Amino acid sequence: MSEADHEAGATESVVVDIPAESKFEIRVGGERAGMVLYQLNGQVISLMHTEVADQFQGLGLASKLARGVLDEARDRGLAVLPYCPYIKSWIAKHPDYVDLVPQDRRAQFDL
Repeated sequence: MSEADHEAGATESVVVDIPAESKFEIRVGGERAGMVLYQLNGQVISLMHTEVADQFQGLGLASKLARGVLDEARDRGLAVLPYCPYIKSWIAKHPDYVDLVPQDRRAQFDL
């Protein structure tokens, strides 16, 4: 697939939860382009690691993945602990998501 095909397909990305593997994936054209690994403990989701495959770098998919994961956490009423440096920095740049991190834990993540 050419770079132009990746760019066209990036707008058709979908974020899916795979609870059996404790990860969210972002898929482009059915292909896994990236993932967020997590640990779920009751109503608290710890986001541990984010990665985007090399061939999908530079398409804004990490940001779409972060937003999709955090929107899903909000929809499910989950508290978020952003141990992943990328997710932590994404939340810092999008303050409308800081409320997902429990107030008594925000200082731990510099939020």
